[in-house]
Amino acid sequence: MPILTTKLYLPPARPTLVPRPRLTTWLADGLARPLTLLSVLAGFGKTALVSEWRAGAGREYRLAWLSLDHDDNDPVRFLTYHIAALATLTTDLGESAMALLHSPRPRRRKPSSPLC
Repeated sequence: MPILTTKLYLPPARPTLVPRPRLTTWLADGLARPLTLLSVLAGFGKTALVSEWRAGAGREYRLAWLSLDHDDNDPVRFLTYHIAALATLTTDLGESAMALLHSPRPRRRKPSSPLC
């Protein structure tokens, strides 16, 4: 499965964006937590916010990015891209997981006798 590398890189912050210091502070505070989830409907500025944070205080942190679309609802495709995004942080990350994910799957056998 070919990887579209454009899905793996955060778009740069646009200079015409309205600064949102309260939200970028919220993102920065999230670094002290195990997980920060940014979940909003399409078009509400999630990418713009992360781009703004990244251009400022977020420059010193490593960041894995994945842009999702409808086709990523397929579990194999989603995991492939998820691993590829994490692999942008270090080259050897996810090699064995990717190989396992794309290895041939054994066929399921029907049981030869009832289990009840």
